[in-house]
Amino acid sequence: MSEEDSAGGGLVSVDFEIFGHVQGVCFRMYTEKEGLRLGLVGWVKNTYSGTVVGQVQGPVDMVEEMKVWLSKEGSPTSRITRASFTNQRSIDRLEVSGFKTRF
Repeated sequence: MSEEDSAGGGLVSVDFEIFGHVQGVCFRMYTEKEGLRLGLVGWVKNTYSGTVVGQVQGPVDMVEEMKVWLSKEGSPTSRITRASFTNQRSIDRLEVSGFKTRF
C-alpha cells in the first residue's frame, strides 16, 4: 500500500465477532478471501463458544465494505444472526500483514 493509499481516507483497524451458524460452513476461508479481495489485512478464527472472531485493517472505505459483508453475507451456507464490531480506531500503518486463519 502506498503513501497515497493510506492518506486517502486513512487506515482503520476493527475487531469483530460474528454470531449464528458460522462454524463448519467455511466462514473463515470465505472471510480470508473477501479480505484479500478488498485489499485488507487481518485474521479470523473460531471460538469455543461457536462464534467467529477476528480483526481487519485497511482503508476506511474497504473496512466498511468488509463490515457489511461480515454482517450480511458471510459464506454461502452460513446464517449470521448478529455481528459485533469493537475497538475501531485510526492507525498510522498496518499492524499485521496478509490475511490469515488462526487456530
